[in-house]
Amino acid sequence: MASPELNLNLLDAAGLMPDRPTKRLGRHRTLLLWLTALVWLAVIGLCLAMIERYTATPGDGGDAPIRWPAQSFIPLDPGRPTLVLFAHPRCPCTRATIGELALLMASVPGRLNAQVWFLQPENTGADWTNTDLWSSAAAIPGVTVRADSDGREAARFHAATSGQALLYGTDGHLLFTGGITIARGHSGDNPGRSAIADLVMDQPTQTIQTPVFGCSLFNSQCQTRGPAWKP
Repeated sequence: MASPELNLNLLDAAGLMPDRPTKRLGRHRTLLLWLTALVWLAVIGLCLAMIERYTATPGDGGDAPIRWPAQSFIPLDPGRPTLVLFAHPRCPCTRATIGELALLMASVPGRLNAQVWFLQPENTGADWTNTDLWSSAAAIPGVTVRADSDGREAARFHAATSGQALLYGTDGHLLFTGGITIARGHSGDNPGRSAIADLVMDQPTQTIQTPVFGCSLFNSQCQTRGPAWKP
């Protein structure tokens, strides 16, 4: 009876033995593919986590004045609450805010004086401010849209983030400050929109401040063209 070693030698001589280096190379390639797949999964997971963190991180909510600023040139409506919303005309996150504003106005028809003030940096023309966001806001019934030259009005109301909404009563007292989206660039029911609607309709609410999700008003974060500017 031939020994196992002799049988292996015979198979090797006949060319029937598998190529051991080739098998090792195949195992190495398989391991490399698995490692590459794991790295890609880790990268994708990290990117998703960063996007989620960015989406859920609010901007600077500012310190809204309790009383209507005396130096402001924005008219305070003596017959109904006044909502002032400050926005950057090139902030993609603000599209959701404008959409929520449209829903808000539809829920309180004729009960609210709403004004959207878009930043117009110094040394820029109307074409810099008149974006699709401007057009969308201007198309909302009951909403007045204006350009905020060099962010002066935003500074008077201490607004620092695009999408900052401030609701004042007819007596000039601050009723609400914050954002009207649930996250950055996300539409849907949210505490800010609900609180403003309740206040306008004289309904009780415990929400008087919410986070603001949007780009900064006072730097070039959202600026895509045109000269750099400072407030």
